[in-house]
Amino acid sequence: MKKILLLCWLSLLTTGALLAQKKEAITPDNLVRLDAYEDTIALLAYAVVNDSLPEYRFGACQKLITSLKEALKTPNSFYYPFQRAKSISIQYPPDSSFRVFTWQLYVDENEYRYYGAIQKRGSELQLFPLIDRSQQIEESNLEQLVLPPEQWYGSVYYNLKECKGPKGSKYYLLFGFDGYRFFHKRKLIDVLTFDDKGQPVFGAPVFVHKPEGKPQSFKNRVMLQYSADSSVKLNYDESYEMIIFDHLLTMMGQYGEGPTNLPDGSYDGYKFQKGAWVYVDKVFNDKQDTAPVPHPVFDEKSKKKDIFGNDKN
Repeated sequence: MKKILLLCWLSLLTTGALLAQKKEAITPDNLVRLDAYEDTIALLAYAVVNDSLPEYRFGACQKLITSLKEALKTPNSFYYPFQRAKSISIQYPPDSSFRVFTWQLYVDENEYRYYGAIQKRGSELQLFPLIDRSQQIEESNLEQLVLPPEQWYGSVYYNLKECKGPKGSKYYLLFGFDGYRFFHKRKLIDVLTFDDKGQPVFGAPVFVHKPEGKPQSFKNRVMLQYSADSSVKLNYDESYEMIIFDHLLTMMGQYGEGPTNLPDGSYDGYKFQKGAWVYVDKVFNDKQDTAPVPHPVFDEKSKKKDIFGNDKN
């Protein structure tokens, strides 16, 4: 376990050192320009998440898209971290070859919209906007779809894990949260790859299920839908070297909610084997005693926290 933690720490140090070193490639004038853009982006992103008036949230979101795009046009902008934009999730792989921006817009109690972009490393801008089409593909089998960035299943990503497939090719697990509906929330693991032309693709058959006495099956992504009144874990756990998530049971929810999924105190998982993630039923023998307790990623019921768990000013 100490070795695993050391490797993770070294990976974070390497990423931080690379960005700090390359930030020197930004000219002083461009650094001033990006710093000014960051102030604007941070204020707009905060308004998108926290403003009580929908017209202000929508307006701030449109201005945020424009401001971020203009900022990223600055040469070597990839090496500028935008650390003050607390309401935007920015995820990097260990080698910092790209980064993913995502954020959430609350429309009403039954609708959230998601926005994002993938920026590849380089002095010139290589940007792939992510267009949330989750409403249009809702009736499809979401766990089997392969999607381009123009048909993205939108969410806010809270973790990114790099993996190697059976033939050594890289793919990335993106752990995300979707506010979805008033009574129901979703967490998911999407799979990001890049095709021969360097274009991002979402979804790949890396999740393997081997039910006893039945043919094995594959998923291109993992989706968990659960009651908004419950807290559900879905993340990679370094100490156990596997993905761990709450086992959900379908029960009757509160008045007006209908049937919903609730955690029963046990945990399932996926173990990495030969380039894929193989489903593991009941990771822990003791339901309540041994399962790791995650830090909250989202705390929507707390008036003192934003969607990332940061204290509101």
